[in-house]
Amino acid sequence: MPDEDIRLQYLEEWLAQQLPELFASRGWGAVPAATLTSASSDASFRRYFRWQGAGRSLIVMDAPPPQEDCAPFVKVAGLLAEAQLNVPQILAADLARGFLLLNDLGRQTYLDVINEGNADALLADAVQALLAFQQLPLDAPLPSYDDALLRRELQLFPEWYVQRHLGIELSTTQQAAWQRVSQLLIDSALEQPKVLVHRDYMPRNLMLSEPNPGVLDFQDAVYGPVTYDVTCLFKDAFLSWPDARVQAWLEDYWQQARALGIPVQSELQDFLRASDLMGVQRHLKVIGIFARICHRDGKPKYLGDVPRFFSYIEAVLARRPELAELAELFASLPKDEAVPA
Repeated sequence: MPDEDIRLQYLEEWLAQQLPELFASRGWGAVPAATLTSASSDASFRRYFRWQGAGRSLIVMDAPPPQEDCAPFVKVAGLLAEAQLNVPQILAADLARGFLLLNDLGRQTYLDVINEGNADALLADAVQALLAFQQLPLDAPLPSYDDALLRRELQLFPEWYVQRHLGIELSTTQQAAWQRVSQLLIDSALEQPKVLVHRDYMPRNLMLSEPNPGVLDFQDAVYGPVTYDVTCLFKDAFLSWPDARVQAWLEDYWQQARALGIPVQSELQDFLRASDLMGVQRHLKVIGIFARICHRDGKPKYLGDVPRFFSYIEAVLARRPELAELAELFASLPKDEAVPA
């Protein structure tokens, strides 16, 4: 029997033990006959199942140790709940085995429903949630985005995209240029004021829910640059918006954040520059991650979104002359024939 089927069997046994106590404590009566179906999976090793019975719906997370650790999910869920965010409630947990039972925030992500007509309203809700958790005090035992973490993320690009995917080695001159670009991006990130950072605050991880949005996939949260999440929200991995619209959204966020006392940059142009450079750091990281997911994990579909990230970066290169060396490096790389333009 495949390992994942063994885990599913264990999960079902654990669930059967948890449900009677949960139902009794909530006054829900007897546990009904129910179905357990796949709800979603993601680029990690986590899987989600939807339990449904007698009109009630719950979510079960399977996060196999040692690849995944449920403890950060539980910890950050508590933090975000303090900010009145709509995050999954932990109804039962077995951290040692990697099982969580959660309430169901709905079936539709922002990515499923967002379009040109409803984007302003949906993203306005997302910004309100973002502003709420950015006001939390920085007193929880969470890691910070430091030089080492930012550098590890950036190195995913030359290691997995350039070397593993394109199959080339950077020359000594190229490596030196890459290190200078990396240092510029790292310095910009570390100079920014710090807030709680979700790290994947994008439409795929926001649920159409009540209250809106439901927020998922926050387990990698850290304390870090104030522009990180808002840049991630508007420059998404799986859909793109016209640059003028993004700039207007960013300015609106900046104005609201300033009014609430969130430590954004005092000048709009400084905020926009910081957002641009933060976006380049993230996009280089994600290109490397998508190449790693393809070649290490056998999931090539993510490479189809790599051109989107190059487009984001190239738009920034056109208006940020301090990144000229990155533009030269891109120009020197061979075109990836396996990825559609």
